[in-house]
Amino acid sequence: MLEHGGRLLRAARQYGIPVDEWLDLSTGVSPFPWPVPELPAAAWHRLPEDDDGLVEIARQYYQAPDVLPVAGSQAAIQALPQLRMTSRVGVLCPGYAEHAHAWRRFGHQVETCTAGELIANPDRHDVIVLIHPNNPGGERFDIATLLDLNARLARRGGWLVVDEAFIDVTPEASLCAESARDGLVVLRSVGKFFGMAGARAGFVCAPRLVLDALRERLGPWTLSGPSRHALRLALSDREWQAAARTRLGNSGRQLADTLLQAGLRPDGGCALFQWCRNADARALHAALAQRGILTRLFDAPASLRFGLPPDAAGFQRLREALADVRAGALA
Repeated sequence: MLEHGGRLLRAARQYGIPVDEWLDLSTGVSPFPWPVPELPAAAWHRLPEDDDGLVEIARQYYQAPDVLPVAGSQAAIQALPQLRMTSRVGVLCPGYAEHAHAWRRFGHQVETCTAGELIANPDRHDVIVLIHPNNPGGERFDIATLLDLNARLARRGGWLVVDEAFIDVTPEASLCAESARDGLVVLRSVGKFFGMAGARAGFVCAPRLVLDALRERLGPWTLSGPSRHALRLALSDREWQAAARTRLGNSGRQLADTLLQAGLRPDGGCALFQWCRNADARALHAALAQRGILTRLFDAPASLRFGLPPDAAGFQRLREALADVRAGALA
């Protein structure tokens, strides 16, 4: 399996620091989660039912013609390559590595490219995979450009797959409303914006034929009863969503400023994380970990991704650690 952020227990063992003493910035999950209420006993006791209203609520939230609940967008990432014959697949790089890994695993010809290369040369590929905004680079795309790319692929029976796991802070940039178009597949996650990564829940917005094929591939009960119950409430909570967008936007700007003041100019990011290329990324990652701060390390290119601290104390702790390291305390 590929490496991911969030391996806090492993870091605690490696560095000998108790779990509750860490500042975990290794994921892009919001540190301000939607407040999950006590769940009814029936959510645990009964098998999940597809006609519980979740799909209708999700359609409204995503402004999508149709959606399929899945066990996190990761489930769709792993299943989509099984729905096509061998294809030439272009995947945004650097980006979420599970996309290229999944398409290669099922025998497709995968080429990793920059965003500019993918958009400028759509005839090179049968499937193009973009992350919007990109993780970790933060690249963004305008809707007209993406729809034109989708149309050019669809004319040849191709797909444009857009992973929108981090787009909830700016929903006006989403392609979900256009997801009934032939060859367009949009992936959404509730783990990042809602801070509900443990629910392992997401949605696919796509034409009905694609959703039906994906449903057959994934089988029944893709989401647990407790997750479905919580999602119906979270996706309906418009007041919380509006407040969260403001709070995350402010925190994202604060994080970018904090890194810049420490001499780490962000090379990309969004409201939920910032990404910094640095030749000494591995040493910086280790030095921060020795101080109980976990970041996400990337080897190619050498870089670190910083998630959001949860409060003023977390920001102060990050500032102090970065100042310490900048003063020459790398170890």
